[in-house]
Amino acid sequence: MADSSPPEVTAFSWVPPMPRGLVRDIRVRWALEEVDRDYRTRLFDRRVSGPEDRKPEQPFGQVPAYREGNVALFESGAICLWIAEKHPGLLPEDENARASALSWTFAALNSVEPNILLLQYVTLFDADKPGAAEFVPTAQSRLADRLQQLSDALGERDWLAGEFSVADILMVSVLRQLGRGDRLDPFPNLVAYVARGEARAAFKRAYDAHMADFMADAET
Repeated sequence: MADSSPPEVTAFSWVPPMPRGLVRDIRVRWALEEVDRDYRTRLFDRRVSGPEDRKPEQPFGQVPAYREGNVALFESGAICLWIAEKHPGLLPEDENARASALSWTFAALNSVEPNILLLQYVTLFDADKPGAAEFVPTAQSRLADRLQQLSDALGERDWLAGEFSVADILMVSVLRQLGRGDRLDPFPNLVAYVARGEARAAFKRAYDAHMADFMADAET
């Protein structure tokens, strides 16, 4: 008999204030909310829990990991795609549109996000490392070029593959990492695109649940 219990998503009960609202479990929560799938969370406190506590479910000691019955996954993109393939509504039925959604799903994680992460490393995480400051202009230029390409490709469409899909969950989630700065401002269609994603009821539920896990110790 199939296991009918809700899937489990790993997440954090504490992280510093800056990444709250951006930790990647929110991507999985959003996908589950879009398909109206209940889930449960297993939380780790970053103050007392290290990466070793999250292995072997997540080989890199990160979140989220995902378990549904006997199936275990890690990496937010793989989990979201798994959910989209199991439930209607996140992948188009039309073959060409489905192919487009799959392409944009991987583009979000492989073509856009690495440029954001590169800039974050040289300006934030590794800003004190030798050569980091000198590489900042290059990282900024590369990200601006990639955002221009994305803006041109999106054009005036609401969503990347015609109708809303898993590709938009991942692309909006990736772009949200820029929302606290001005990197998106030169691209009004991308600003509007992110706003459309954040306005979805499923995103709001996912965000509220994600943030609620931090509320008990929000001031610590």
